[in-house]
Amino acid sequence: MEFLTQFIDFFLHLDKHLFNIVEQYGTLTYVILFLIVFTETGLVIMPLLPGDSLLFAAGAIAANEGTGLNVWLIIIVLIVAALLGDNVNYFMGKKFGGEIKKRERILFLKREYLEKTEAFYEKHGGSTVIMARFIPIVRTVAPFVAGAGSMNYSKYIVYCVIGAVLWVPSLTLLGYFFGNLDIVKKNFELVIFGIIGLSILPMIFQYLKSRLAKPRVA
Repeated sequence: MEFLTQFIDFFLHLDKHLFNIVEQYGTLTYVILFLIVFTETGLVIMPLLPGDSLLFAAGAIAANEGTGLNVWLIIIVLIVAALLGDNVNYFMGKKFGGEIKKRERILFLKREYLEKTEAFYEKHGGSTVIMARFIPIVRTVAPFVAGAGSMNYSKYIVYCVIGAVLWVPSLTLLGYFFGNLDIVKKNFELVIFGIIGLSILPMIFQYLKSRLAKPRVA
């Protein structure tokens, strides 16, 4: 319970905790940010680590000259982290996806989820990889499913790069230019909730759509 409380506190006060990390570790902060993004995108069992909010907070911290962090270096480091994470996830899916298809579930991964996501890939193609990048949890599961499904690597990696290049700079620069405004600093928790809320809207919409859809009468 204490761990959960600490996790939520870190999540909601990313700005303060990142400042503490910078003060304590200096340039090693780049490595810490790299590891968080790599873990969130690369390990399918770790989908709840901060992603969008971390990028925003990192940009806001870099805007403070006292930290010594360079926003462009952060962007490069985190693009690399996202790409490496996605590739690890893809090849894990390639290796273990078949086992999930043989069973009902492995951990929280159900065969049903795998089949539904594969159908989504077939309908929307490679753009799914780009869209998934901006949705928490989905961006962790989608590369695994792409590897477990029928998407070949040459097609996957193109959309993977496009997604990372759009995702990391957009949210990091948003934090860099707006994260240190007084109204944002005073309401940072609300901003984080807002980012999370906007990120999960597609999931909520899809869920409501599936729930409200009425089966056709023969």
